[in-house]
Amino acid sequence: MSHQFPIRVYYEDTDMGGIVYHANYLRYIERARSGWVRQLGNDQNAMREGGLVWVVRRVEAEYLSTARFEDELIVESTVRKVTPARLVMDQVVTRAGTPIFTAVVTAVCMNSKGQPVRLPAEIRALMR
Repeated sequence: MSHQFPIRVYYEDTDMGGIVYHANYLRYIERARSGWVRQLGNDQNAMREGGLVWVVRRVEAEYLSTARFEDELIVESTVRKVTPARLVMDQVVTRAGTPIFTAVVTAVCMNSKGQPVRLPAEIRALMR
């Protein structure tokens, strides 16, 4: 199961050298994950009202090349593994089909007390 999310690089995304500032790739992959779970039917507002939120536990990132102002990028997100307690995803940012950034992201759910909890069964079913 995978999802593609388009991103256009805006001037505000770039540093003094005219390339995308490294931390913005994390924003791009976050937008892609949020868009994907919304598309799958996971209402994060309802989830929060029910006392659960998604949090990123771990990110392994590799910067392969640079993106610049006005570049059109695609973030492809693919489920690597779903367990009762975590979701592990591969996320790749490409420009014209060429990977420029890759990440392995581990997300978990926490309750309103900030304690880790099992992923709800309906969420696990959406990700398979």
